[in-house]
Amino acid sequence: MSTPPRKALPVPFHATVRSAMEELDQNRVIDRLWGKDHRLWKDDSTEITDRLGWLTVHDHMRERLDDLRDCVIETKAMGVTDVVLLGMGGSSLGPEVLRASFGQAKGFSRLWVLDSTVPGWVRAVTSALTPSKTLFLVASKSGGTIEVLSLFAHFWGLVHKATKNRTGDHFIAITDPGTGLERLARDHGFRRIFTNPPDIGGRYSVLSLFGLVPAAFLGLDLPKLLDRAAEMATHCKTQTPIEANPGAYLGAVMGSLAKSGRDKVTVITSPALSTFGLWVEQLLAESTGKEGTGLIPVAQEPVLRPSSYGDDRLFVYLRLQKDDNARLDRQIQALKNAGRPVLQLDLRDRYDLGAEFFRWEFATAVAGHLLGIHPFDQPNVQESKDNTNQVLSMFQSTRQLPELLRHNPKQAAQDLSARLKPGTYVAILAYTTPSRPFEQAVTRLRKTLVARHHVTTTFGYGPRYLHSTGQLHKGGPSTGLFLQLIDRMTPDLPIPGKSFSFGTLARAQAAGDLQSLRTHHRHALLVPLGRDPAQTIDAVTAAVSPAHSSTRRVAVQTKAHATRRKTRP
Repeated sequence: MSTPPRKALPVPFHATVRSAMEELDQNRVIDRLWGKDHRLWKDDSTEITDRLGWLTVHDHMRERLDDLRDCVIETKAMGVTDVVLLGMGGSSLGPEVLRASFGQAKGFSRLWVLDSTVPGWVRAVTSALTPSKTLFLVASKSGGTIEVLSLFAHFWGLVHKATKNRTGDHFIAITDPGTGLERLARDHGFRRIFTNPPDIGGRYSVLSLFGLVPAAFLGLDLPKLLDRAAEMATHCKTQTPIEANPGAYLGAVMGSLAKSGRDKVTVITSPALSTFGLWVEQLLAESTGKEGTGLIPVAQEPVLRPSSYGDDRLFVYLRLQKDDNARLDRQIQALKNAGRPVLQLDLRDRYDLGAEFFRWEFATAVAGHLLGIHPFDQPNVQESKDNTNQVLSMFQSTRQLPELLRHNPKQAAQDLSARLKPGTYVAILAYTTPSRPFEQAVTRLRKTLVARHHVTTTFGYGPRYLHSTGQLHKGGPSTGLFLQLIDRMTPDLPIPGKSFSFGTLARAQAAGDLQSLRTHHRHALLVPLGRDPAQTIDAVTAAVSPAHSSTRRVAVQTKAHATRRKTRP
């Protein structure tokens, strides 16, 4: 099992965490959590009593393992070479962690996770597939997710063209009982319909069928993954001493430090686990980012020297044994030496991710209690969906999208620079197709913002982030600045059966979210990415705090001049 966190917190933080642990003990939080007592969070049981199935789902899933194995065998007999997961948020982020961390086992298909409506991204995945040799996992808890249904329509048409009467054999549904997706799957003759236990929210579903069906197609040892989760669950029942409860301890640290001003939970991982932070982002942001408070998760931010960070950080380091950890170990030790609060979680191998999934879910529920919020609903997520629908309705009647104020890179940089202050976080939100040059440019921008301004940065692809950090952006602390980046959406891609395209849908989602942010008095800027997205990001980076850069150059030049003068004969 993953080891308990090393008690690496410096002395000044001990009293804060100890007080939180005493509160958990006095309120019998562990016993009541396992007893599914909704009053730990709110007097109203709505979306609590029917959202706690994650506590024991790893045990119930064992009953489904034979079915999963048979399904994989069936599809292998079809000659399937690729499996594409069509999902959003909780349906996609857990599988993406497993895909990126484990890769495909020998003899198994490639797994793709497609959670975007940006036409370039959809086209890139499409062009890599042979429809007649591809299986599609259509995953949606609600069964009505617009992105998932749009992607389904696109790929159904391609498979039908290639296979004619056998189209349904190439599709599997994963959803809750009684949803529109379940009906659609029956009507279209899907190969399989996996109905998940309905008492699990999407972001807590990675150890349910939403995570395990894709994991089975990767060739993972599912009993081993569930065993690790079960071991962690057992340890999370510990009440005496409560400090020995790994989930409760992590939750107490996150919740108590957030209340004292350290609400930026910065997740640092060994290279092989780099996507784990993306899953944590959704779990923490959507669960706690409400009522003006919450944990602000930070994933995949470049690790810098301790002096670069403000006093609003908690660092959590997930260290995988036998990974390439040398540089990270040095950086983490530097943070510890500087008195920064750091927790280290050691994983023996990748299967300890099963334990970490459960630990973080349990910790999030505990932190929610300490913060006084409801960790299982998402009251602000629907706003952006409603705004998107309004924008699409307007487009269908006028054939135009709303005109929104746009900034060029220099304007955006100057605007941001003027508003950056201690405690601020900058959320970079990109509606574009991933590429190495673009992501490297984003990393340079994040590094510059942290090093020069000592602020926190997050990054998310749209529309994925709407199902992840979107709740936090509107309902959490009002300390965010939002930089929305949108590419040209060309060439576009039609959505079969719809009067709007993928590009129009993506733009409508971006516009709807921008409207929602501004309704909540968040400062949000829109920057078109143009022909070269990486170049546009670099232009923003170059323009951030030019006065600071000039001052620094003068200082360096003065020092160099003084050095030359001293060395003259």
